Amino acid sequence: MTIYPLTFQLGPLTITGYGLMMMVAFLMAGWAIQVDLRRRGLNEDYAADIVFAAVVGGIVGAKIWYVLLTGEWDALFRRGGFVWYGGFLGGVAAVLGLGWWRRVPGRWAMELTAAPLALGYGLGRVGCFLVNDDYGIPTTLPWAMKFPDGLPPTTVANLTQMHVRFPPGADPAEVVAVHPTQIYETALMLLVFLWLWRLRDRPHAVGWRFGVYLVLAGAERFLVEFVRAKDDRLLGPFTLAQVTSVLVMVAGVWVIARLRAPEAAPAVPPALTGTKAADDLARRH
Repeated sequence: MTIYPLTFQLGPLTITGYGLMMMVAFLMAGWAIQVDLRRRGLNEDYAADIVFAAVVGGIVGAKIWYVLLTGEWDALFRRGGFVWYGGFLGGVAAVLGLGWWRRVPGRWAMELTAAPLALGYGLGRVGCFLVNDDYGIPTTLPWAMKFPDGLPPTTVANLTQMHVRFPPGADPAEVVAVHPTQIYETALMLLVFLWLWRLRDRPHAVGWRFGVYLVLAGAERFLVEFVRAKDDRLLGPFTLAQVTSVLVMVAGVWVIARLRAPEAAPAVPPALTGTKAADDLARRH
């Protein structure tokens, strides 16, 4: 199967599948946060604040991480050049900073964003697929895909630079079929989202689900990296993303252990209370 990038013109603007799905990812994550807040009888407007902080912090963090990895300082002003873990750290810092400013404890930010993060990541990987980026190593599986106009194209020459070995005499210009790892990640992270979403109804401490998210997200990325086409193998077959994934999983285990005991009635910060919450409390009394 041969796949080509999705791009189209909207007046003077060039719209890419990646940009489109990034917008969808943030909107859907914001919707999930809003639904969760509504279910708790809290201020739904805080969902928009979280998304705005995550967008700004995520873009800045993803750019800075990419520049630190490549040394390409001009990438700060290019449309491309983003790294997920940099965006994740930047988004976390911005959301926690928002919480500090609005006096919302970090545990509440963790609680509200655990499942939406998985949803946003899964949808964002669809964007990577639509621009033919972040694909895998060659495979003969029935669902293997060729990306002749990928970033970069899946040619023998490009994959060789990513430490993929081919038989002697292979044509450098030949386009080969590879694992659609973007789709693997989308499927896995949507399953993570569904599970974390269901965990809302089970007794747990505020923020505990974020630890579960970190463990599952780190494990997913660690495993997928084995079939990703990468040029940053640091320790034998292991990539920088895998090293980072291990650290993320360790952090997740620490959060789970720290917030293991369920809370009967966790305190709700004033910034999360709104008119609806006040009406609900009035009806109860």
